Amino acid sequence: MNSKVLSRRDLDFLLYEWLDVESLTGRERFADHSRETFDAFLDVSQQIAERDFAPHNRKNDLFEPTFDGARVEMIPEVSHALRVFAESGLLGATLDAEHGGLQLPHVVQRACFLWFQAANTATSAYAMLTGGNAHLLLTYGTEEQIRRFVHPMIEGRFTGTMCLSEPQAGSSLSDVTTRAVPRGDGVYEITGGKMWISGGDHELSENIIHLVLARVAGAPPGVKGLSLFIVPKLDLETGERNGVTLAGLNHKMGYRGTTNTVLAFDGATGHLVGEEGRGLQYMFQMMNEARIGVGSGAVALGYTGYLHALAYARERQQGRPVAAKDPAAPPVPIIEHADVRRMLLASKAYVEGGLALVLYAAKLLDEPSAENDLLLDVLTPIVKAWPSQWCRLADDHAIQIHGGYGYTREYPVEQFYRDNRLNSIHEGTDGIQALDLLGRKVTMRDGAGLALLLDRIRATATAAPAALGAPVLAACDRLAATTAKLWAAGDPARALANATAYLDAAGHLVIAWMWLAQLNAAGDREGDFYQGKRVAAAYFVKHELPRIGPLLDLLDSGDTLLLDLEDAWLG
Repeated sequence: MNSKVLSRRDLDFLLYEWLDVESLTGRERFADHSRETFDAFLDVSQQIAERDFAPHNRKNDLFEPTFDGARVEMIPEVSHALRVFAESGLLGATLDAEHGGLQLPHVVQRACFLWFQAANTATSAYAMLTGGNAHLLLTYGTEEQIRRFVHPMIEGRFTGTMCLSEPQAGSSLSDVTTRAVPRGDGVYEITGGKMWISGGDHELSENIIHLVLARVAGAPPGVKGLSLFIVPKLDLETGERNGVTLAGLNHKMGYRGTTNTVLAFDGATGHLVGEEGRGLQYMFQMMNEARIGVGSGAVALGYTGYLHALAYARERQQGRPVAAKDPAAPPVPIIEHADVRRMLLASKAYVEGGLALVLYAAKLLDEPSAENDLLLDVLTPIVKAWPSQWCRLADDHAIQIHGGYGYTREYPVEQFYRDNRLNSIHEGTDGIQALDLLGRKVTMRDGAGLALLLDRIRATATAAPAALGAPVLAACDRLAATTAKLWAAGDPARALANATAYLDAAGHLVIAWMWLAQLNAAGDREGDFYQGKRVAAAYFVKHELPRIGPLLDLLDSGDTLLLDLEDAWLG
């Protein structure tokens, strides 16, 4: 029976037939692994996700966490699922063996974690945040900090968060006002408020390790004055509250099972990470990891929505073919209607293209080099933002395919959509990713990152059948020319005025690349699976890639409508 959580067949194709992850075992770091160990982790991930995560996904949504003024209460299934996840070893799977990790390739770990994000995105969020927190401290923390804070997280005893935003400073981190007063020996008193902190309070773990951005007295204004601190919820010695108070829970349209908190820090004991004034630099490691995690979660939610819609369309009988003349003829499964097939094929193209991108980005981490690091920098805003928009559209299509049933809570697709809607805001909005891509990533090192990306795309397109490769090659040339034109005048405000259009165009070109790569990997293999890949690749290049033409036309025109718009004109 095919899973409606995720497609193992697709994962196997992407991992083994396209990305050749078995070749990674030739690297010293992964020498203890094999195809058999990779498969074993994928097997256990699917098993735990379907047995311990998926069954309480709806319950998580209906009975979201509550706060009685003293404790957070939530359904018991969340704690059980996270305990099973930690016991599997997946929490620290990519970490060094000396720290209790399994040295699993990032690309395999990402494929494994997709099962959990698809099965229950709210419960999996606790694990994602904890892993990112631990990875940051392993990079920048002292041996003592790693021993005291990281090892318990890897063991599943502690969980972790990232505390950046404040009520007056959501994405504008230069406006952070939380203060840090030194007490000596790298210990500080942290005072201030943090907002929108996922996983910020609960009873799921023995302790919660907050990574907090704060400003030391006398530090310069802006982001250069921010430092990073480890602030545990409970004092490790006494077990008492460490000056961190839950001020309230935010009530979201999706991800309802993940506590989203307002935290007050009142003289809380904080431990400096690294050096003062370099907090945001350190934090970017966790932020970028979380951005890829958000993109992965968007793919997972879109993918499970697509699989539910596909199963429903094959079972639901309604209507008759256009050419049918007999009104008494039995109805047909709705998948026989052209518009339903349109939505299913579009959804397949979005989610399987997004999945390929997420796994490709993960493999870049497993083959570190100056080129791969640069390419990952350029791709990160696209990995985060493109699935958050287009894989959410797959969930929108799933609702539409279900018809009236789709927007009722008796079917899960409306929850998938609500959960996925948050991903365009999580870890930097789509607009912020657009500014990052056009304002930083494609211009850094005199455009070396964009040139590298386009070189990789062109190599894939040249190897593809000409009918599909040629439009992608032409799109590469257009994106390069448009980028140069945008920055030729040296006016950043004007160049960035339509940055979101640039992100949309670049994102669609990257996904077209992912589809040509899959097409090339499929080769001339026979069977419905491979034919499905060919059809989806053709659909994306013929039906979706042309969307970028008008976007690039707009960018080429130098349109300043959004710059010239005055708020009074909006009513």
